[in-house]
Amino acid sequence: NCSMVLKTLHFITRPLSDEEGNFSLAYIITIHKELEMFVKLLRAIYMPQNIYCIHVDEKSPKDYKAAVQNIVNCFENIFISSKRENVVYAGFSRLQADINCMRDLVHSKIQWNYVINLCGQDYPIKTNKDIIQYIKSKWNGKNMTPGVVQPLHMKHRTEVSHREYVHSGMSYVYPTKNLKAKPPYNLTIYFGSAYYILTKAFVEFTLTDARAKDLLEWSRDTYSPDEHYWVTLNRLNG
Repeated sequence: NCSMVLKTLHFITRPLSDEEGNFSLAYIITIHKELEMFVKLLRAIYMPQNIYCIHVDEKSPKDYKAAVQNIVNCFENIFISSKRENVVYAGFSRLQADINCMRDLVHSKIQWNYVINLCGQDYPIKTNKDIIQYIKSKWNGKNMTPGVVQPLHMKHRTEVSHREYVHSGMSYVYPTKNLKAKPPYNLTIYFGSAYYILTKAFVEFTLTDARAKDLLEWSRDTYSPDEHYWVTLNRLNG
């Protein structure tokens, strides 16, 4: 039951400082296995002033989904993504899972400042306050999307069309023999981390701007599009 979850797992129930209370973070966590690891991660990053969107892989077992739902039900600021994907490693579905959570987060009553994405096997080595102070000190109003112009040895990821094979036992992405069209708007493709820290304004831009939408559509049959999508968008002029 919920009182036991809060008490035995020692979830933090109030902001630990005024600075933290006035700076809300949003988290997107994509999970598919190892419930105990997810709970440890959630407990480590949980703050009552933050908001958390959990994307549970549609392929996950029923009992796993039910257990996650039971935990989420204990908190007003944690919810499960309203649309769930069959996530394939390095597939478009992984990027779509984040975007599904973003659509939910922009309509949240909690006014968050930045969004951070994680997977169920991540774990923080900094406190909530450390993260906020780092964002404020170097990145105030800016996004963190580390990357470089797409290296030659990565070009095949976006030059050849890829497909997802979805199966409960084994899912994967495979290349076809079809060459892709050039990126929309003659965009320079950058390559970097699938992880990011993004402002709310940038998330809203991502969900509404024509260039962002067209790049997303173009990325649908690329390999590991989350490693070029955010970093490319963040380098658009203006």
